[in-house]
Amino acid sequence: MSINATLFVQAIVFAILVWFTMKFVWPPIANALDERAEKIASGLKAAEHAHIELTNAHKHVEVELAKNRSDAAARMAEAEHRALAIIDEAKLRATEEANKIVAAAHAEADQAILRGRELLRDQVAVLAVKGAEQILRKEVNATVHAELLTQLKSEL
Repeated sequence: MSINATLFVQAIVFAILVWFTMKFVWPPIANALDERAEKIASGLKAAEHAHIELTNAHKHVEVELAKNRSDAAARMAEAEHRALAIIDEAKLRATEEANKIVAAAHAEADQAILRGRELLRDQVAVLAVKGAEQILRKEVNATVHAELLTQLKSEL
């Protein structure tokens, strides 16, 4: 065979091979490549979407943390105010109670003074009556009366 016939046959075989490849081999490979490209594209989109969601979640978490911090600070301030109010109220109650105790002690001391005065008056009255009895029992004598009065003064 000549070179031209071989070249011609090889060109026909090559054309058949190209046609067969384009008809039966290339479409499944192209479909597989397209599917792979779609999967990669959807994966990239999903990754980008997940990244955006993660960024949003981080922002949301930061906002919530800031809110919780401010709430905690407000609660701490409120607790401090309550503690100060309770301390002030306790001081006021303690002062009132101390004043009541002091007033009760003064009243009790006044009562004791009054009882002492009453007791003293009773004793003076008894002594005066005794002195008068003694004066009246004895004769009326200035020297005797003077002695009785000095004796009465010593008893008082």
